Amino acid sequence: MKDDVFIDTNLWIYLYSDKDKGDKVRRLIDESYEEIVISTQVIGEIFSVLTKKRFTDKKKAKEIAVDLIENFKVVSINETITTKAIDVCCRYDYSYWDSLIVATALENDCSTLFSEDLQDNQIIDGKLKIVNPFV
Repeated sequence: MKDDVFIDTNLWIYLYSDKDKGDKVRRLIDESYEEIVISTQVIGEIFSVLTKKRFTDKKKAKEIAVDLIENFKVVSINETITTKAIDVCCRYDYSYWDSLIVATALENDCSTLFSEDLQDNQIIDGKLKIVNPFV
């Protein structure tokens, strides 16, 4: 059985800003997962970082966002995810925004969250494993 996975914002950014890390992320994406889940939060963060840090212009960043929307399962942040994020924040002491990523992955039954910013190999709620692909 293949697993659904969630990929944190910073890893998506590497696809467009860092050749070495971007190549690793591309291999990760190309692996045979059942589904890659991405949230509206992450798409907005990608657009913001790509343009604010001048990795690309707004037109190209919009094309990237649309490509992500068309090729991956996109989920919206709702009241359930928001409440879960607050619980995660209180229990695991992550920032609210990182907790929102974790909560979105949990609420969408992902088994793995790929992130460079969170604790590698930590298991959240007994079902979500955080994996830093660069370790």
